[in-house]
Amino acid sequence: MQSPEVQDAFFDETGGGGDIRPPYRELLAWIGDQGAETLSLRHREAETLFRKIGITFAVYGEGGSPERLIPFDIVPRIFTASEWRLLSQGVKQRARALNMFLNDVYQRGDIIRAGIVPADLVYLNESYEPAMVGITPPRNVYSHIVGTDIVRVGANEFYVLEDNCRTPSGVSYMLENREIMMRMFPDLFSGRRIMPVDDYPDLLHRTLASVAPKKCQDDPVVVVLSPGSFNSAYYEHSFLADQMGVEIVEGKDLYVDGEFVFMRTTRGPRRVDVIYRRLDDDFLDPLCFRPDSLLGVPGLMNVYRSGGVAICSAPGAGIADDKAIYIYVPEMIRFYLGEEPILKNVPTWKCGDADECAYVMEHLHELVVKEVHGSGGYGMLIGPKASSAEIEAYRARIRAKPDNFIAQPTLALSTCPTFVDEGIAPRHVDFRPFCLVGNAIHLPAGGLTRVALREGSLVVNSSQGGGVKDTWVLAD
Repeated sequence: MQSPEVQDAFFDETGGGGDIRPPYRELLAWIGDQGAETLSLRHREAETLFRKIGITFAVYGEGGSPERLIPFDIVPRIFTASEWRLLSQGVKQRARALNMFLNDVYQRGDIIRAGIVPADLVYLNESYEPAMVGITPPRNVYSHIVGTDIVRVGANEFYVLEDNCRTPSGVSYMLENREIMMRMFPDLFSGRRIMPVDDYPDLLHRTLASVAPKKCQDDPVVVVLSPGSFNSAYYEHSFLADQMGVEIVEGKDLYVDGEFVFMRTTRGPRRVDVIYRRLDDDFLDPLCFRPDSLLGVPGLMNVYRSGGVAICSAPGAGIADDKAIYIYVPEMIRFYLGEEPILKNVPTWKCGDADECAYVMEHLHELVVKEVHGSGGYGMLIGPKASSAEIEAYRARIRAKPDNFIAQPTLALSTCPTFVDEGIAPRHVDFRPFCLVGNAIHLPAGGLTRVALREGSLVVNSSQGGGVKDTWVLAD
């Protein structure tokens, strides 16, 4: 298995040294003109803006208030137009294939009968929802917002770390990052042709409206269904609802009457056609999933099944972003689209395979090991950064339930200039663009760049100390 790992050589996106890449020349010159004191002042102003706006996320289990201010870096990341074309084509290709896979495994199962994806990996997976078997969502779209996590390891080398097909978060940071940068540094944008991202809410609303159910006769009524203000991503839920001009609701605000879902309003009941849900499958409908759920809508799945409402993304979409299924995405692309994958997968070992598990156990100190159903950077082992005791404890976890884990090489994530306490320094980054799938596929020219603020760290998740920065895509 070939590995993209380069232990001691990280690709610096500025070019590094004296040979600065063209897209970064003006930016680095501007940074030099500002001086450390001015940059430090602007950094504090940006933090104040984030605090005033209320851009927070929640971290649970650490005691005290779970609310955290997400660190914002004032130095943007830049992609050229040609780099973006490659990324855009690759992300859209994956989104198409993943939706075709979801349609297949809840209908005929051709890819399983062809022996490409193991049946047990799908049908015994906790993310597979038997209640979805035989249900055909509007326009055959199961995952309407696909967040693809991408890392760069070279000038033209990009790898997909994972796909997020359920309820990918972070798009509000993409929009707020740009808003704050334009407010604070208008001179940076002057004379530069930077592609806008502020059309995302409109594109999202159009995408959701385009998958209205067959029983919708008028302009679709769209709502954002949130677990409530205690959820870690509630800021984003309310932000997107506000930007789209739709209502944000909780389960208690909705009810089923006959073949339709209604929203309680001060003017009486209002029929709902499309639900952009931001809560997990288990809590959507206590009559179908967890009977103790107080967050969902009793009877929702019956209405969905009969074509009275659309749920975005569809229940059961999580099977497509399971880390064990991720291994087969390149084969999905070949099987469903008849194309070669544009973006590469990271080489991955399945601990459920005895031979591959043996390799992982022997090389734990070199690898990144992840829980198959994990997210947010939790439950990972980063071998090169782990102590002997941590490695041995993780070895015991793998031995107890090998099917629960996959392993990957420690990628040499690219670095970007970042404002830290010491001044401007390189820090590792990843990237999550947000692909919208409805009657058409849209990919706004930008995304969420996450940055590992601690020197040498490869963990970019905000829950693990990472921050965010604006992402520029330059026009031709």
